Amino acid sequence: MDNTLGLQIIEVVEQAAIASAQLMGTGLKDEADEAAVEAMRERFNQIQMRGRIVIGEGTRDEAPMLYIGEEVGICTQPNAAEFCRLEELTEIDIAVDPCEGTNLVATGRNGSMAVLAISEKGGLLNAPDVYMQKLAAPPQCRGKVHIDYPAAKNLQIIADCLDRSVEELVVIVMDRSRHDNLIADIRATGARVRLISDGDISAALSAAFSGTGIHALMGIGAAPEGVISAAALRCLGAHFQGRLIYDPEVVKAGTYLPSMEETERELREKGIEDFDKVYEAEELASGKEVLFAACGITNGDLMRGVRLFKGGIRTESLVISSQSKTVRFVDTIHVKEHLPNYLQLR
Repeated sequence: MDNTLGLQIIEVVEQAAIASAQLMGTGLKDEADEAAVEAMRERFNQIQMRGRIVIGEGTRDEAPMLYIGEEVGICTQPNAAEFCRLEELTEIDIAVDPCEGTNLVATGRNGSMAVLAISEKGGLLNAPDVYMQKLAAPPQCRGKVHIDYPAAKNLQIIADCLDRSVEELVVIVMDRSRHDNLIADIRATGARVRLISDGDISAALSAAFSGTGIHALMGIGAAPEGVISAAALRCLGAHFQGRLIYDPEVVKAGTYLPSMEETERELREKGIEDFDKVYEAEELASGKEVLFAACGITNGDLMRGVRLFKGGIRTESLVISSQSKTVRFVDTIHVKEHLPNYLQLR
């Protein structure tokens, strides 16, 4: 994956964020998501590549979402022969969440962003749309904490690695009934819990960066977002582990979930035989080259959200590359008169 592709990927998340942000605070979460999806697809299809969505927002029947298996890029378009330079063809796998935290956008709350991860073909786990138990921690803790340890043991390890007391630690947990016991266990150690309603990719990132005031992510969230988080934390050298969870009694999602038998059948079709396997970041994002990109839609711990002003738009993005071993924060001014038609202010 060359540097040109990296620059274009930044524009993909920027344009998705801009499209979604125009619906911030309107209460229209589905519309905010759809706007991000369409902008992301438009920009993808201008890039000299053949990309395949391995983690997206559903199946072909649920279009216009970027569905699992959808192909994007100039080289997948009907007029590909006219524009696709086969000698320069790049084939990549893509994991996307065009609007992570649709509820956050709809209600104008912090923490939403447009996000994606890419790798060469086969470099990202084709995770099913189930749940995942997750543990994210700073680079100093990599390989020392473990998802199977009790919360108290992991927090003591994190405290020792960071040379601080357990009482100084802050752990992000999603505000779900399935986490009642976990929250109680964390608080019993003296550590503090920051509850979030949505957006655990942002939470995992915050745990990997010093200075955010966040020291771990624990609990169960969506599996596709777990793979995207793993891609970022692998590039950062931070700790991430995940285990697939699909028992409705454990998840307590409040929505319909397929039977365990049906899910296990799907897992086998995807080549997953060990249903209780603990995945390391390097297994969830195993590619030789991995790139992660995100752009704030609303303000977050790491990036400010989209800001509209007379004549233009300002965005803040984050790009992390395993190839260049870099973390880049990109502050961009988009001049209104040069925005694509699909991004013109509503």
